This record gives sequence, structure tokens and C-alpha cells, in this order.
Amino acid sequence: MAETRPVEMMGKVGRAKRIQMNDQFWDDNELPLAFLITFRTYGTWLHGDDRHSMDRHGKNTYGGPKVLPSRNLDSLMKENRAGEAFLLDGRKRATVDAAIRAVCEVRGYGLRAINVRTNHAHVVVSAYAKPEMIINAFKANSTRELRAAALVQVAQKIWSRGGSRRYLWKPNHVSAAIDYVLYGQGHDLPNF
Repeated sequence: MAETRPVEMMGKVGRAKRIQMNDQFWDDNELPLAFLITFRTYGTWLHGDDRHSMDRHGKNTYGGPKVLPSRNLDSLMKENRAGEAFLLDGRKRATVDAAIRAVCEVRGYGLRAINVRTNHAHVVVSAYAKPEMIINAFKANSTRELRAAALVQVAQKIWSRGGSRRYLWKPNHVSAAIDYVLYGQGHDLPNF
């Protein structure tokens, strides 16, 4: 039987409430087993978009409110972009995939799963590093390789700011993330 532990969590209105968490949710690891990392290409998911978005100004907390869809905000964001939205075709996706694999090999990261799509990349990786540093390395090496292959212009913006990082503490979380990355992204993409 799983041990339960009382844990204080913040409720929706900011008041602490006590809930019982069992070992399925709780782990004493100092470091996560892996990270689920996602980063997007430039200009492909803007504030005001129908898919909702996160905001750096107080709306980027777990379970917190998201920026709601707004045609006016979406139009304003498109007007204020520094360039056109960037999409990855077959050759660019293959280059980004190889660049991420090279970072993992050189730095000794355990690559568990990778899926590079037209407007984002998902990676499940085990590493003794901060996920922000991992994202930066993936994006920097991908950019370098895309430019070296002459697949992008020198001044072209390729990636959006930041990226999503989820800490995976338990083996079942890692397995679920791998399944999501490999099989939850829709059909395989053509090499157009």
C-alpha cells in the first residue's frame, strides 16, 4: 500500500489547503529522472492565438490563468513580429534532429525520445543540468547547423524565446512523456 503524506498546496484563490499525496505522486529524488523539453519556432504561437498562451508577467505559473484568445491581440502580435513565422520543412527537421542528437552525444545527455515537427520540437532527455541550459544548447546547435547547411538566412529568427520544460520524477512519468513525444504528435510528416 502506498504511503500517504500530507502536503500543503495553494488553492485556486491563493489559500493553502492540505491534501493527501501518495507515493505515486511523491518522490524523494534530488534530481528528476528526465525532462520533457519543448521549444517552438519563431512566430508560430502568438499571444491571442486560439490555442491560448502563457505570459511572462505573472501568468506563467502552474495551474495559473493563460492569455485568452483575442483576434485583436493576435493581429497586434503578428504586426509586431520582427520577421515572418518560421517553419521547418523535411531537410530543416532532419538538421535540427541531428543537431539535438549531437548535443546529447557531446554532453553525455541521455536522449530518450525526440520528435521535430514543423513548428516545434519535443525531446525527452536525462541530464545533470538545468533544463534551461539544455534548451539553449539544443536551439544554439540547431541554429548553427541550419546556417552551416545554408537552410536559413543569417539574420533570420528561428526560435521563439524560452521553451517548456517539465520535470519527470517517476519512471511512469518518463514512459508517458516518451509515448507522447513518439506517438502523440499525429501522423509522420512528409519530407517536403
